[in-house]
Amino acid sequence: MKSLLVLCVLFAPLHADEGTATPDPEQEARISYEGSQLLKVTAPTEEKKEVLQKLQDMEGVDTWLPLATNSSTVDVLVRPETAGMVKEFLDNSGLTFNVVIDNLQAAIDTENPTMTLEEMEELEGRKGHRMTWQSYHRLADIHGYLDYLAQTYPQLVSLQTIGSSVEGRPLKVLKISSGSPGRPAIWIDGGIHAREWISPASVTYIINELTENQEAHGEHVKSVDWYILPVLNPDGYEYSHRVDRLWRKNRQVSGHCAGTDLNRNFGYKWGGAGSSKEPCKEIYAGSRPFSEPESAAVSNFIQSHAGSMKAYVSFHSYGQYILHPWGYVRGYPPDHADLSRVGHKIANAMYQAGGASYTVGGAAATLYPASGGSDDWAKGAAGIKYSYTIELRDRGFFGFILPVQYILPTAREALAAVKTLASEITNVR
Repeated sequence: MKSLLVLCVLFAPLHADEGTATPDPEQEARISYEGSQLLKVTAPTEEKKEVLQKLQDMEGVDTWLPLATNSSTVDVLVRPETAGMVKEFLDNSGLTFNVVIDNLQAAIDTENPTMTLEEMEELEGRKGHRMTWQSYHRLADIHGYLDYLAQTYPQLVSLQTIGSSVEGRPLKVLKISSGSPGRPAIWIDGGIHAREWISPASVTYIINELTENQEAHGEHVKSVDWYILPVLNPDGYEYSHRVDRLWRKNRQVSGHCAGTDLNRNFGYKWGGAGSSKEPCKEIYAGSRPFSEPESAAVSNFIQSHAGSMKAYVSFHSYGQYILHPWGYVRGYPPDHADLSRVGHKIANAMYQAGGASYTVGGAAATLYPASGGSDDWAKGAAGIKYSYTIELRDRGFFGFILPVQYILPTAREALAAVKTLASEITNVR
């Protein structure tokens, strides 16, 4: 029996990176998604995949989650002015749809209730920082929290700026270590894609638990050196807060368009399937491998610690996947069995921690090809055995616009994932 194929379509405004490169973001008007709708479109047969591919390729359509190898859903962003054309296309193709979100802007407006300045100042005075994991915080709060930890726990925590972004923001890596030599290391990053706010929120929660609550998590977390970069794409992250909630790339200007997809810019099998040479595309790979200061800084830092790095984890959203190499091709490295075994351990731990189910598999074989990804580079070039991209919640009901009440359950799942890796590489239970 052939499975149903389901497509989610969003009617929404033109993405900023499809037009001209924009001026100072401090002076830009916030992009509104008023009137945008999330539709769930159902295709009854596998043959309709070709029809759905045509829809994704239509002008003015921006794919959130491309058609996966083993998935039945795709999310696509469409401008309101093309809604009539898209609905006509769906009707003519024999596809039906249901409205999932009636007004995307309303979802954005209620996603992240903010504290007043007085509340933030009161919190900072009481705790020494502003992080709560009950809201999505701006970069200044995140960096302030890292500074606070380095000052408060100098025997455990150190902070290093490994480089700067296109617009000059620091790339701050927190090291958590007992200081004893010869320990295995784990790298964790978040926020490589700007609009995936649950990623930095979850990574900062991991930091919080590994520092201020370390005794609760067992000896294996103490037996590892942790290197953690919570916001790999700080320019894009700030832009997604100030101007365009759905911004993905960094803020490099390339001709008349802005932004490079940093997760297509790493120098292993760069420029292949699932990436683009066109600067206006969401998956633009950059002018060359490591053309961007953010990806180059990560590469340089990890290579300087190559002997000790035993695991690499990059947190993304959404879809609830635990993905391992390869992403550039539907194939597997020689130690695929180990990656799969540990991946399933991670999935079980995440389910026990938060109740969400995660799918495990090779990135291209499970989702879709994506060349120049950081996880492929970590495995293929840096030689890190356990390399994973973890796509956090959810599976498309909210997508990138995940309300704040999901931060803690999602972050607990992320913590369980890295604790499982620590246990695996140290053989400490």
